[in-house]
Order: sequence, then structure tokens, then C-alpha cells
Amino acid sequence: MLKLAFHLGKAGSIRLAALPREAAIALGGAVADQPPSPRRLWIANAVILPLAWMVWFALHHYVLVMSASVNAWVVQPAPGLIAKGDLVSFDLVHPLAGPVPVRVTKRVMCVGGEKLLQIALPMDARHHNARSAYLCDGRLVGVSRAFGRNGQALAPYPWGDHPIPPGQAYLGSDHDDGFDSRYYGLIAIERLTRMERVL
Repeated sequence: MLKLAFHLGKAGSIRLAALPREAAIALGGAVADQPPSPRRLWIANAVILPLAWMVWFALHHYVLVMSASVNAWVVQPAPGLIAKGDLVSFDLVHPLAGPVPVRVTKRVMCVGGEKLLQIALPMDARHHNARSAYLCDGRLVGVSRAFGRNGQALAPYPWGDHPIPPGQAYLGSDHDDGFDSRYYGLIAIERLTRMERVL
């Protein structure tokens, strides 16, 4: 085993040592018996620089949705006032999200002035993993789970039965197992960025 590790390490170091020369040759530099070739350098730049610019542009204008919470893979910021039904993005701060804020994308399900109602559900065979149902002006917008997909206990957000204050929003998911306002409550509109689906 030690002999194999030695030979692998030796082969890797030889390959690593040859890498600068190979890169210089590929980019048109004069190395040993290889004459300089500026044409190769210009071709490499003509390919690499536009690709690098496109990657930079995409990273600054598009957001990959890393969960199945909403029916979108790629979103981008969109101008306009935030309204019910819009996709929005914000920094989530919550113990279950980890030690640093996480950028998440959700859907606005209920807004200021609308009546949000929380109904406790019985823990029976039909609702074996349900805790509370949330209704916005009488329409079901979410059912909280007692346990997450990884088995972690989930506490429903305690609301009761009263209107959402102005400037606040209940955020939901297109997926039943999404982590949204069912667990962390209302979010201030000023913290949200309006998004639109690209893909």
C-alpha cells in the first residue's frame, strides 16, 4: 500500500512539474525548442475572455434556486412593487438554516391587511406529520409538518387568527416540504427582493 502511494505521489509530482511548460506552449510562449506563437495566445483570449464575461454577467444577474421550494430553477431580480403571488428572495436567518444567513427564494402567499388563520390539526393517521394549517382569507396556503425530511423537529409558527400587519408578508412554497413562514413567521416587505422566473 505504501509503495502504491509512493508511486502515485511521484507520478503526480512529475505531472505537476510539467504543467507550467504545457500551459506556456498552449498559450503560445517560447519554451525550450518551441518557438513563440502569438496566434495561439490571441485565439485562447478570444475564447476565454468572452466566456469569463458571460459567467460574470450570469453570476450578477441570475440566481440558481437550490431547492424545490418554488417552481423555478433560475430567477432574476425584477422591477416593480411586491404583490401576492410574486417570487421573492431574501436572507433567511434561522437556527435550522445554519450559522450564517442563507439566500432563499419563496412565494408571497398572504400580505398586509389579509386575514391569516392558524388551525391546529389533530395528530391522527390522516395528519400523521401535520401540526397546523394556515389559511389566508379562507384559502389554504400551507400545512406545517411536525418533522422535516431529515427527521428534525419542526415547530409551527404561532399566529392564531388576525390580519397581517401592513408591510409584512406570509411567504410560502410550491412544495409541501418547503421551509417558509409556516416555521419562521412573517417577513417585512422591505427585506424582500422581487424576482421573476427565467427557467
